[in-house]
Amino acid sequence: MQGMKISTTLPITTLLLVTLTMAHAAGVSPAVSEALVRTETWTEQWPNAEGTMEARSVTGEIWTDVFQASLTDNHQVHIPARAQPYYLDGPLVLESGDRLSADPEAEIRLKPGTNTCMVRNARIVGFNTMAVPDELEPDSDIHIEGGIWTTLATGDKGANGNMRGHSSKDNYVYATHGVILLHNVRNVSVRNITIRQSKAFGVHLGNVSDFIVDGVTLDRQQRDGVHVNGPARSGKIRNVRGDSHDDTVALNAWEWKNYAPSFGAIRDIQIEQVSGAALDKPSANSIRLLPGVKQFDDGKILECPIQDVVLRDIKDITEFKLYEQPNLEMGRDKDFSVEPGMLRNIRIEGLSLGRPGVINVAATLDGLALSDVDLRFEPNPDYRLLQIGPMSMTWRHGDDPARWVEVFSPDRDVTVTNIQILNVTVKGVPLNDPMARLIAVRDQTLNPDYPQTTPRGGTGKATWVR
Repeated sequence: MQGMKISTTLPITTLLLVTLTMAHAAGVSPAVSEALVRTETWTEQWPNAEGTMEARSVTGEIWTDVFQASLTDNHQVHIPARAQPYYLDGPLVLESGDRLSADPEAEIRLKPGTNTCMVRNARIVGFNTMAVPDELEPDSDIHIEGGIWTTLATGDKGANGNMRGHSSKDNYVYATHGVILLHNVRNVSVRNITIRQSKAFGVHLGNVSDFIVDGVTLDRQQRDGVHVNGPARSGKIRNVRGDSHDDTVALNAWEWKNYAPSFGAIRDIQIEQVSGAALDKPSANSIRLLPGVKQFDDGKILECPIQDVVLRDIKDITEFKLYEQPNLEMGRDKDFSVEPGMLRNIRIEGLSLGRPGVINVAATLDGLALSDVDLRFEPNPDYRLLQIGPMSMTWRHGDDPARWVEVFSPDRDVTVTNIQILNVTVKGVPLNDPMARLIAVRDQTLNPDYPQTTPRGGTGKATWVR
């Protein structure tokens, strides 16, 4: 069925034959597929030539029940390429041992107003209010590959009613937020997918071990590309590229509670071959490592460190965010890390920058090694790749300074130990003494002219133990 175009001018018997053939290719018996494929009409918002959003009437096929039937009956489904997109009106649910594959050119869209993830595992259990217990039955051996997946966030202000990646339409697990959502899982893989124009995280993982995400292309992605919540261990994230309006890859052990189904330590992770977007595409081009200390409503404390992480062969990621950050969406005084988070043994091996980039460290850190750094631009004399110390930024909410909010935690002290920078070249020429040339240690001070000028600043001190 590669390249087949379904025309609405075909006789209904021909259309039915096409539909049944496509269903059979997907692994579903033609005898049951007639009732499972539904054709509906709805409205979608798309930008016109001037960039203004306009409503379009769309008639499309809903394939959710067809694909789910194949998974139920055969524990696998394959989605072949065709000229028309497939629509889902809810998530495909994978049990242990299930496999979902799609042709690289098969486009799967979330019907407007569905407001869920598109693929998820079955045994998602949320632990947003407590630490994850040891006695759980996870899903395992789930493998997903291929396809172009979109929730139809067709513009900066147009999401077609798909704002969240909930685990289900009703009684969803709080804070689930993925296009591909895998939580409470072991031995899972996601390979060679494209995430296109989506408001949810492209791949949202949590309470996970022994996982591989290999091959993610981001196309006008509105949130994170690959987003991992703790607890998580023994994972590989590779070959992630494209443009994202938020972090390309994020390891969030602590997290804003409206985006984290669980919290906990993240350890033993490899991140390889991650590339930022081209210069002509707007993108955050960032990688985040977010540790912290979670205090639950009952007062119990959970340490959420990140340790033993290797980032290798990273290109044109211009911001590394090694810090915690209060929750501005719910109120920074209502959801914050009660202490600076802990980072241990972080290595960046092979960093290539064609434009200035920065590694911001505003957390407690023991062990950061940078090696084989290639600066393909001529840095200014005051350029510093590694900046250590508390940060301050003002979010101007309207014109009244009383409503302005501090973004970071500028009054917290920052201590780092065991820093190394080795083998740095600038346009191919070795840089002498990179430790002195590329590291800045900066305290915060209060801004006496605030709010006439911003940011407010703070009282936090930075200490580099050499």
